[in-house]
Amino acid sequence: MFDEGTPLFVQIAERLAGDVVDGTLPEGARVPSSNEFAAFYRINPATAAKGINLLVDQGVLEKRRGVGMFVVPGAREQLLAARRDRFADQFVVPMLAEARRLGLDLAAVLASVEQTDRALPDHDPDRSGPDSGSVLTQTPAVVPRTPKEAS
Repeated sequence: MFDEGTPLFVQIAERLAGDVVDGTLPEGARVPSSNEFAAFYRINPATAAKGINLLVDQGVLEKRRGVGMFVVPGAREQLLAARRDRFADQFVVPMLAEARRLGLDLAAVLASVEQTDRALPDHDPDRSGPDSGSVLTQTPAVVPRTPKEAS
């Protein structure tokens, strides 16, 4: 369930961010408390709180005294914009570096990407635009589940 190489608090933040991006936690939704996370995942509440507070510091979540943590308006778009900004560095640069090691030119890489996109089960050649179902137009997202959903 958890990745040994990444600190738990970072994984908690990534799971919550993924839930905001995929709509599981819509804007205005209450986020499970650090104690709820701790009980569900059997981790220290301070670790869960540290992960939640990463998103508070980024302006994705807000604390409402005595009520809990909530997803702020605009949080989804903020997270999507940040992921788009990191996309080239995290995915395109390593792919192009490997392509060069393999002796592939840009045309071959693009052809491979297009072929792979067409082969994916959600590809619809009749649609275009940001909601086309093509991975070329989708922003990758973590698909975690919050403690509330799993119970």
